[in-house]
Amino acid sequence: MGDVVIRVLAVVAASCLLTAAPAYAAAPDDGTEKLFTFKDPAITESSGLGVSPTHQGVYYTHNDSAATPTFYAVDARGRTRATFQVQGAQARDWEAMAVTKDPATGRGVLWFADIGDNLDGAWPNVSIYKVMEPQTLRNAALPATRYRFRYADGGRNAEGLMINPRTGRLYVVSKEFAAGVYAAPKKLRSDKTNVLRKVASAPLMATDAAYAPDGSSYVIRTYFSATLYKPSGETITRVSMPELKQAESITYTPDGRALLAGSEGPKSPVYRVPVPESALPAATPSPSAPSSSLSSASSDGTAATTAAAETDGDGLALKDVLIWLAAAAMAVGVITFLARRTR
Repeated sequence: MGDVVIRVLAVVAASCLLTAAPAYAAAPDDGTEKLFTFKDPAITESSGLGVSPTHQGVYYTHNDSAATPTFYAVDARGRTRATFQVQGAQARDWEAMAVTKDPATGRGVLWFADIGDNLDGAWPNVSIYKVMEPQTLRNAALPATRYRFRYADGGRNAEGLMINPRTGRLYVVSKEFAAGVYAAPKKLRSDKTNVLRKVASAPLMATDAAYAPDGSSYVIRTYFSATLYKPSGETITRVSMPELKQAESITYTPDGRALLAGSEGPKSPVYRVPVPESALPAATPSPSAPSSSLSSASSDGTAATTAAAETDGDGLALKDVLIWLAAAAMAVGVITFLARRTR
């Protein structure tokens, strides 16, 4: 009965989150603007988002899950320029992507994370695929390098992927009640399973994450908001997000001065959200800006393991708390019903 109760609680809470989230709404009056809407009917569950480092005005996305591992190159008006198949890859539950640039060649590198696990740890390992960015935007099948991962503290569901451009280190952000940032080894191995180790806490039910182009910060988003962090894991500030049907993806613009936020669903929009001036590297943070240290800095500037109590406060506002209270109340009712049925 215990396992059933836990899963019912999770399902009810998730249902409350999704049903409470409004349909696509107007952007707040803070400089946020709708950049484009995906036009391609094949893009029905945009779950990852990246900006091309070599093709100006081109964005990449992929669906949550599909029969084949596919990603799309989209222009600034939301029109698909090219569709790509990843050779030899699986599409069990693609949840995130990241874009980097090879410092040796200047070529773009695309990373696709097959890290979703709706059974919360049922898979013995998860995979992330590395694909060299196509130099020509035309339909093609592209080779990939597959890296397998397992978590040092047991399997879990995850939807966030980010790579520190200063160090090249890869991070996975789990989507849980007690979510965490997990660091990959400095050097990835394709011939063995790489171990992900928790180095910092993350907001409750994180749906995506991304590093700033200059490596000065990273962002983690939830269904309701986003939080900016220093590489050490220290909170910089929280950023309001536009209200979306099912907020899934986030990334930085190439200049690092804004965030791009996307959603699942047919013809879903992508919004541009300015990063607060106080959070930009050249600015001096406001004394009133929220700041709570989650971890100490390691020698390479990345987040280090923290012994502090984990918190999800950075990702929740009063509205969020009320929604979770409603979810809890509904869960109690469902559990009571199940208990009576199983007497």
